[in-house]
Amino acid sequence: MTKSGPGVTIIGGGLAGCEAAWQLANQGVPVRLFEMKPLRFSPAHRSPLLAELVCSNSLRSNDRGSAVGLLKEEMRILGSIVMEAARQHQTPAGKSLAVDRDKFSQTITDKITHHPLMEVIGEDIKFLLNDQPLILATGPLTTDELAQDLGKILGTGHLHFYDAIAPIVYRDSLNRDKIFRGSRYGHGGDDYLNCPMQREEYEFFYDQLLLADQVPLHAFEEPNYFEGCLPIEIMAQRGRDTLRFGPMKPVGLPDPRTGRLPYAVVQLRQENQEGTLFNLVGFQTKLKWKEQERVFRMIPGLEKAELIRYGQMHRNTYICSPRNLNPSLQFKNRPEIFFAGQITGVEGYLGNIATGLLAGWNAARRINSKPPIILPETTMLGALIKYITEASIEDFQPMKANFGIMPVMDQTGIRGKRERAKAYSVRAQQDLSQFLETTDEYLGR
Repeated sequence: MTKSGPGVTIIGGGLAGCEAAWQLANQGVPVRLFEMKPLRFSPAHRSPLLAELVCSNSLRSNDRGSAVGLLKEEMRILGSIVMEAARQHQTPAGKSLAVDRDKFSQTITDKITHHPLMEVIGEDIKFLLNDQPLILATGPLTTDELAQDLGKILGTGHLHFYDAIAPIVYRDSLNRDKIFRGSRYGHGGDDYLNCPMQREEYEFFYDQLLLADQVPLHAFEEPNYFEGCLPIEIMAQRGRDTLRFGPMKPVGLPDPRTGRLPYAVVQLRQENQEGTLFNLVGFQTKLKWKEQERVFRMIPGLEKAELIRYGQMHRNTYICSPRNLNPSLQFKNRPEIFFAGQITGVEGYLGNIATGLLAGWNAARRINSKPPIILPETTMLGALIKYITEASIEDFQPMKANFGIMPVMDQTGIRGKRERAKAYSVRAQQDLSQFLETTDEYLGR
């Protein structure tokens, strides 16, 4: 490997770590990337590849008028390797960007491992390294040993919450006589498989879901679920119709065989480009595996479904970023340490990728003795960074991209939610373009 000058060490080969590594290497900065797989796997990871997707294969909406669509567009403009890999391995998902997990991760792994300025080291890091600069991108499943060592410098500043992932089923095990294709309101054609339920079927399913055995927490664990990814059984406990107004809402999905809306609908989204695997949309769960088979096979069309991956729940670790991080993603007390990914308190794949991109830039700037880049808060990424570094310390919770965290703009002449979202998106892209006109030389563009 050819190296030129000092480099940067990254701990964690997930989405954020790989994005940071790519941005650094493309600016001529050597990178050492430590990844514990395949020596050790977290409770949620299965693949030895870098940039493994866990909870879902969806990177959410492609609509630039949506908050996540805007964030994706900003990352494409900024040269994200993850966004490029997602484009290459996209699978049908209506207006959403879903990918073939294995091909997506393989592409990123190949680019990282074959880059002349990158060295990938398979090692389970249990203590913070003294390397400078250092990017910590160990993700929401940071090992207990490293989290404990991290806690020594953070004091009371690290937190946790619980996250769950949805099951994946094999397409050929589905009863297609009971399932119809289609996307809500016809957006995206027939990308989703839909399992319609009559009222009696829904009521029975709901009752059995509440009775099903769940994986218990340890005695020392306190359930602190993230609202954006609640287990299906936890949602059900909030009321009999909660699921029908949530992941099982039938609105915009008339059954073409009857022309009528079902009482409830379970949607399946394609997992891979071959279309052999589908996940149950919104069905994150902590039910025991046998109970998942029993209860989910009560869904029409899934009577003999083969579960390729069971739903699981795991603890996600994140730090109190408002207390500990600057907008550059540098640790306030030790600026040679950068944080990236879900450990910063951003939620969702997109936030992880975006913070990795920014941490990579700013680590490169530190190497080159330049001041850090702070993106305009009128961009989605800038607003997200501002939120996690300036939110209330007392009740800090993970945050996804949304227009509510952006600076309020003049609403004159703007009518309705869609027009408002479009106005925010237009402003963000204009401000990002103006920002890049003055900072291109620093981004290796």
